[in-house]
Parts: sequence; C-alpha cells; structure tokens
Amino acid sequence: MSKRKTYTDEFKIMIAELVLSGKTVREVADEYGLSQTAIRNWVKKKTPIDVKGDTTNLEEILKIKKENARLKEENDILKKGYGHIRNQINPDIIFEIIKANSKEHSIDTMCKVLKYPRSTYYDKHKEKPGNKWKTLNKKLREDILTIYNNSNKIYGAPKIRKELMKMGYETISIKRVQRHMKKLGIRSIVVKKYRPHRAKKVYEQGENLLNRDFSTTKINEKWVADITYIHTLKDGWNYLASILDLHTQKIVGYSFSKTMDTSLVLKALDNAVTTQKPSKGLIIHSDRGSQYTSKEYRETVESKQFKLSYSAKGCPYDNACIESFHAILKKECVYLNTFIDHNHAKLILFQYIEGFYNRKRIHSSINYMTPDEYENLCRVA
Repeated sequence: MSKRKTYTDEFKIMIAELVLSGKTVREVADEYGLSQTAIRNWVKKKTPIDVKGDTTNLEEILKIKKENARLKEENDILKKGYGHIRNQINPDIIFEIIKANSKEHSIDTMCKVLKYPRSTYYDKHKEKPGNKWKTLNKKLREDILTIYNNSNKIYGAPKIRKELMKMGYETISIKRVQRHMKKLGIRSIVVKKYRPHRAKKVYEQGENLLNRDFSTTKINEKWVADITYIHTLKDGWNYLASILDLHTQKIVGYSFSKTMDTSLVLKALDNAVTTQKPSKGLIIHSDRGSQYTSKEYRETVESKQFKLSYSAKGCPYDNACIESFHAILKKECVYLNTFIDHNHAKLILFQYIEGFYNRKRIHSSINYMTPDEYENLCRVA
C-alpha cells in the first residue's frame, strides 16, 4: 500500500498562486494530481506577496502574459500555416492545418490569421471523407498534434510514436510519424544557448562513492545534486539548486534563490527529505562547489545518516545526470521564456518541474513513463 504524499509549504504556495492567477481549482487538480479540497485549503491559507519598490507584481505579469499569449497564438498559427516560404500556398493544406489545430485554436482566429475564408472551411468540413485511409491519416495527424502541444512542443518523432502506441497505434513507425509532422509543419523545439560557468573552489577531502555508477535498485538510493544559473530582466542572475533521484529520474527537491550560498542547497535538500522521507544510507552526490563542501551542508547530510559523495576534481562527467537535467530545463523552458523578475521565473520553473517534467514528460530510460508514474509504481511494488 502506497504512503500518503507529503508536500512542502513552498509547493502549496505555488499551487495557490496558480489558482489565484486565473486557473480553476479543477484544472490545477487534474494537472498536478491533487484533490480539489486540498487546493482550496491551500488557497485560503496563502498569505499575500510582499511587493517592495518597483518589483513587478503578479497582476502586471499576467497582463503581459495575456498579451504575449495572444501574440504567440497568432504567431503559432502563422508558423503552422506557413512552415516555410513558398510561391503558392495549397488551400487544401491550409484546410488540413486549421482542422488539425481546431482543438487548440478557434476556427475563426485561424481563418483570420491564415486569410482562409470561414465559409470555405465550413463548407469543406461538411464534405464526406474520401476513403478509410484518408480518414485514418486525418485522425492520426490530430492525435500527433495533441501529443505535441501537450508536451509544450518539445517531443520529437520517437516520443510522439511512443505516446501514439499507448493510444492504440501499435504498429506505427517513426518514419510515418515524421512524415505527418512534416505535413503539419511541426518539430521538436530546442534552443541552445551559452551557459555561464562558475569558478569552483576545490575541496580536497570527500570520496567519490558514486564513481559514475548511475545504476540503482530502488528509489531514494542515490541522489545527484547541482546548481544552475537563471537570468531575469529585473533581478539579474538567480540560482536553481536541484536534486534528482537516479532511479526514477524525478526532481525530488529544488530551491530557487537570488543568492548562491549554502542556504540554497540546504533548502533543496530539506524539500527532498520532506517529500521523499529517505532511509539512512542514501548517497547524495554533487560536485565540489563551496555550497556542497561547506561545513554546514556536510554536517546536515551526515546528521541524517546519509552518505556524501563528490565528483573528482575538474570532472563534470561524474555528475552527468543532473547536468543533463539542467541542460534539458534550459532548452525546454528557460530559453523559451523571458523572465521579468525572480517571482515570475519561480512560477514558470514550478510549472515546468512539477507540472510537466515530473508528471507529464516521458523518459526512455524508465520505459517511456513519467518520473511520477514510475515512482508510484515503485512504491506499490
């Protein structure tokens, strides 16, 4: 029998923020796998945000986001309708694109942006389908587009194929998925950008217990931790400390702060311990940054009877798994957004880590399951 899940106060506050920002309780409950009663209680208990100086408040952010959402929708429609420059647009292709995207955008908006007559669309929509294969392909494209949009436009053909197979397309090939993605004008969105590197003060002591052995037999056996940089317009560089369970690929704890000090990594550790309740003997691996080698951090870890493990000096490959997560986070979230300030970035990162990465993003290393699904399976087993 699985244990009741525990949530940190920060998690509850962020969920309440989502409701207060306009999402319904039911939407948030469905997205994060929570009960509506719990969410309502968290919203009631949430204290107002103390805004000082000229810091942008949530209402201003939402106004900007609303306008950006409108512009983004029109831009997305144009991208789908005109995937590349061509001398003449095939009206049949435009019709198929509008139909395939009808669940995401309104017909009227798409017709207006793509300059396709509404009357023509509705007349053509009433036509009888030609043959069974044509009908099946139309349905396939609709399903591909739904999966693509639900993944924040991140999934490529391999992962879309895996999701289609779960839906009943048991014999579908990657090449077929690729062909239909090309017809729809969609592809995996990844943006690479320069990553600043911090100087590290080398800590001479501490063993490398992990020694690049990333294999596991159970949850909460081996955790890996690291810090990455997140830039905001008003508050400059902010810092995200993350902890990943190697068995489930789940981010079990994280902390976001304007300062990169020991309190940052201690907060991430506290969140992980609160939600996971690991047993003694857990290995926590990190690089030799001053935050992880500080006396306060080492004493905190050892007081819980966990084992400290450190990468070899100047060897990033020893902590490759958490480095990989931060690279994915940058490509799939950070580089696709412009963060106004610390609070804005914190909300977007929460939605990505808790709402998408842990609960929706499938991973090939865990049999194309989400980290949350795999963890739940492990707890029941």
